[in-house]
Amino acid sequence: MADLPPLALSVRQPWAWAILCAGKDIENRSLGSIRAGGMVPGRIALHAAADMTRDEYHWALWRMGQDGITVPSADTLVRRAIIGSVEVVEIVTHSSSRWFGGAAGLRLRDPQPCDPIPAPGALGYFEWSPGGSAAPALPWMSRDGGPGLFADLPAAFKDPPKRPFRSNKP
Repeated sequence: MADLPPLALSVRQPWAWAILCAGKDIENRSLGSIRAGGMVPGRIALHAAADMTRDEYHWALWRMGQDGITVPSADTLVRRAIIGSVEVVEIVTHSSSRWFGGAAGLRLRDPQPCDPIPAPGALGYFEWSPGGSAAPALPWMSRDGGPGLFADLPAAFKDPPKRPFRSNKP
């Protein structure tokens, strides 16, 4: 814990996992949230947010599947915990990264995972401290892609899932 930065940013799963394990090099935010959250370049701890809805998970599963990325099952994704650190290199409003999808974003590099440290999250950059426990899996998570006979097959969708959040992209 001593080598983790004191400031953290909370990111919803499975996007926090993608930062550490799938090469996600942009964390999309609005310019307003970047300013309000005091987000500036530098190394930060990465906090996996407590919340993750079924719709968010399905959309991320589909979206990352388009790039050949296999997302872990929902019930295995740690939530409500510090899961690593990453360096914020700069704030961008344009990027050729496949991960850029908004009005602005934090360009990331050098993700370093760590053993999960349960901690509450907050909006923007926040001073984190350990406490409580990681969020338990919700009932839908174990029914929806938990370990099973076909767990190693890629997700298949007849139609793309509905995007569960508003995009700033035109």
